[in-house]
Parts: sequence; structure tokens; C-alpha cells
Amino acid sequence: MRDIVRKALEEDMGDGDVTTNPIVPPDRRGYGRFVVKEKGIIAGLQVAETAFQILDDQAQFETMINDGERAKVGSVIAAVEGKGRALLSAERVALNFLQRMSGVASLTRQFVDAVSGTSAVILDTRKTAPGLRAFDKWAVLLGGGQNHRFGLYDMVLVKNNHIHMAGSITEAVSRVRAGEGARFEIEVEVRDMEELREALELRVDRILLDNMNMEELAQAVKIADGRVPLEASGNVDLGNVTAIAATGVDFISIGRLTHSAKALDISFLMEET
Repeated sequence: MRDIVRKALEEDMGDGDVTTNPIVPPDRRGYGRFVVKEKGIIAGLQVAETAFQILDDQAQFETMINDGERAKVGSVIAAVEGKGRALLSAERVALNFLQRMSGVASLTRQFVDAVSGTSAVILDTRKTAPGLRAFDKWAVLLGGGQNHRFGLYDMVLVKNNHIHMAGSITEAVSRVRAGEGARFEIEVEVRDMEELREALELRVDRILLDNMNMEELAQAVKIADGRVPLEASGNVDLGNVTAIAATGVDFISIGRLTHSAKALDISFLMEET
């Protein structure tokens, strides 16, 4: 976390803050509050705190809410006191992380709430901001969702292009099991009932149902009959996620949680000390 935040500060500050430094004396103290301007789930307070403490290791950061909790419009969620220059120079980086993570967490919670009462679990994907996957997936957890594989190294997911390269689902899985992939959970992506039946015969750990409609999802659940956990993926939104969950699938993976979440509107307001 600290390395990512430090790089973000370096990107923003370059050789120095040419606005703040001539205006604010080095010994001037400052105090600022984070105020929520729209309701949502808060995520990223620890990241925001890190931004200030990198520039001022004596900065005092106080939270009025915990990550993962819901905030109302107008509520103060955190405050920081420290060197004025550090507060002003770290402000945007702290807000960027806090607003993005809170947006991801808030959208995730909407999907989680939409499937409450069913057994379906909301998952994220690898469709994250490059270099920020740890933060994006952290925010999903804070929003009540669960993480799919973190990267290419911790779970096997045989997708359509892998199948094309191997010639068949059976051959692709066979090659995985013959190599280092045998140590990991294996998931296979299928597009129709024929491919589903082939994957079921292979006794893989999970099957991803790619871009199937409601009728196809329900049929897949019936065919699988609980033998393998099923994951629905593709074209999922808040308008259809409840119906998708009702088909009986075990997981629903949603790329828009991290690639299209709207940043939560949060302001940082400085006050006289």
C-alpha cells in the first residue's frame, strides 16, 4: 500500500508543489476534514491516511467511521492535522484513492443487496485499474463482495481463447493437469450446454457460464445438479442481477464493480488552526 501511494504522490508532486510551497510557510500547521457529499459505503481511509503520513510522519489522522460502513450526506468521516504543506500536497492523492475505493465499495454493496435472500455470491474480476488491483479488490471486500482470483498466478481459469489454442476443453484441462496448474483450483468457461456437459465430465472445481441468458442459466443449473459450483458472468447489471441469482447459480462475477464504478463525492475542507 505504501509503495503505491508513494508513487501516486511522486506522480502528482514531481519536483515539488509550486503552488503550496510559496504560499504556505514550512512551519504552518493545518487541519482538514473529509466531508461526504453523497451517501455510500466508505472505503480507503487507511490509504488516505498513508498519503498524509508519507509527507508528514507526525500527521494525526482521526476517523469518525470505519471502512465498510455506510455514510450519510454531510457527514464528516475523517480529519487530519499536521504540516500545512503536507496536507495540501497530499490532498488530491488521498481523495483520489478514497473516492475511487468508496465508489467501488458502494456499487458492490448495491449488487450484494440486490441478491440478498439468495445463495449467490457477488465476485469481482481482473478488470481493475492497472497497478491498483489490490485497492480495487480491497474495496469490493469492504462493499460485501468476494474476490475472484487475484491474478494469473493463483487460480486456473480456462477461457475460450485457451480452448481454441488447445483444440478442446478436455485437451486444455488435460494440459493444465499435466503441468504446474495441477496445484491450483481449476475453473472452465463454457458457452453452451454441450461445453457444460464436457466440463462436468472433467470434474473441474468451478464452471463459468459465459454470457448466458436466464433460460440457459436455469438449464445449466439443472444439468449440473450441484455437482460443480456455477458462476454466471457477462452483461450483469443492477436490473438483472436479482433474476440471475434466482436461477440458482452459486457465483456472479461483475466486471463493472471495478471498471465502471462512479467515484463517491467526498470533499476535503481545510480550516484555520
